[in-house]
Amino acid sequence: MPEARVRDRGALHVYLGSAPGVGKTYAMLSEGRRLSSAGVDVVAGWVETHGRVDTGAMLSACERVAPVPVAHHGSTFDEMDADGITARRPAVVLVDELAHTNVPGSRREKRWQDVDALLAVGIGVITTLNVMHIESLSASIERITGVLPHETVPDAFVSSADRIDLVDVSPEVLRRRVEEGSVVAPEASAAALGGLFNASTLAALRDLATRWLDIRGLLVPPVTSSFLDAP
Repeated sequence: MPEARVRDRGALHVYLGSAPGVGKTYAMLSEGRRLSSAGVDVVAGWVETHGRVDTGAMLSACERVAPVPVAHHGSTFDEMDADGITARRPAVVLVDELAHTNVPGSRREKRWQDVDALLAVGIGVITTLNVMHIESLSASIERITGVLPHETVPDAFVSSADRIDLVDVSPEVLRRRVEEGSVVAPEASAAALGGLFNASTLAALRDLATRWLDIRGLLVPPVTSSFLDAP
């Protein structure tokens, strides 16, 4: 019996956020729904709703590959099941939080490495990433926010994407969402507004994301989700 033909490498689509809470996950799920409606076999491999009702409603319509439990120091943690996704072999998988570090004991250290493995077997991946997690920008992010990112993705991997969409909303809209408790817990809103989500920091992050894309010839008009601009 001849060997089954190995698929070509899957396509990578990144929704790059200027900051947390701009709508990356919602945009990813919206694209997944659009593809599914067009007859494409789409599954959710890992999606964080952060308790947001609109995002949860979008996710509920998706087929999901269950996470795999990983034991570490007497506790069990859920991680994306890359092997299960490979066995399921969808055309496209939705994977949130590309920069995530897997629990020790997982097959691979980083989620982006899991994504790379899925791409290698021909599965297309739609994923999300905040600009603060791009490896070469760590020093700039520390200057802007005062915090050095501890989870990063190599620039070469991000730049290799077949498509990168910048997801962005105005600082005013994002700050309003923080005030409403849609981005962080209500009790943490005041501190967040004075820290990462102050207007000048958000403006600097938007500029950094735009410049990173522009330098690489990847800049396209930002993606926005209409629900984010609702009063």
